[in-house]
Amino acid sequence: MGSQDKNSTTSFSLIAAAFIVLLLTAATAGCTGTERQQDGRVVVAVTIPPEQEFVERVGGDHVRVILLVPPGADPHTYEPPPGVLAEVAEADMYAVVGSGIEFELAWQEKIAALNPDMLIVDCSHGVDLIATGEGGHPGTDPHIWLSPKNAKVMVENIREGLAEVDPANADDYNRSAGVYQEDLDALDAEIAGALAESGVKKVMVYHSSWAYLARDYGLVEVPIEDEGKEPSPQRIEHLVAQAKDEHIRVIFASPEHSTRSAEVIADEIGGTVVLVSPLAKDYLENMRHVASAFAESGRP
Repeated sequence: MGSQDKNSTTSFSLIAAAFIVLLLTAATAGCTGTERQQDGRVVVAVTIPPEQEFVERVGGDHVRVILLVPPGADPHTYEPPPGVLAEVAEADMYAVVGSGIEFELAWQEKIAALNPDMLIVDCSHGVDLIATGEGGHPGTDPHIWLSPKNAKVMVENIREGLAEVDPANADDYNRSAGVYQEDLDALDAEIAGALAESGVKKVMVYHSSWAYLARDYGLVEVPIEDEGKEPSPQRIEHLVAQAKDEHIRVIFASPEHSTRSAEVIADEIGGTVVLVSPLAKDYLENMRHVASAFAESGRP
């Protein structure tokens, strides 16, 4: 496809999105999400599956969650269908990751325009962001949720938001958030112990998603992608040499991205490719799985 065709397609997509937003805004003008809910639950939109777990653990039976980027989709490129946008127009609250994830950079303002009364909660508030140019958002690494310490901050921001839109159930939110944060503390200690015992120091990954986890537990993340793009043959050659020199035998990739380059490097070093997802909804179990996989990669 030529650049002119790509530009035409992009322009059409943006025009169509703007038209949908205008239609939905007109259709929902004058009413709020709370007024539309017949079952009394607070409707909360979230961007990614881990946030869905955070909101459901804090909100319990008081909330209904709308997930904008479904399992298996890539938040860097995904566009929500009109039906989902119509649902979001009825939300009381939108919990954004807030750290520069590409979906939010492209869609947050459009989604906010669907319902001016919807509370926007920035889950990154209070997180010590990592400087990077990744993800089309120079200055921050967007993958803040991949750290139990950061997850605790995100949960607290969600708790505050739910208490604001639904003060009648604030005590329940406080209690549930406290219980879940204790689970996150236990997860943090478990991961720290497993990684320290394994002796692993470096992990080679296709997509640079794990910088916050690496920072927390003293690891070095070695990404295969080059600034979000497929690596050149020269970069692959360099990574193969590095993996051999540093006795790296496991290459980590994710179900949401191509595994081709990871498989090429694994073949060259006689290693294996292991899939770990940064976006699984079952946050506690998934992070245990990731930590276990990283730990095993460091064993002789």
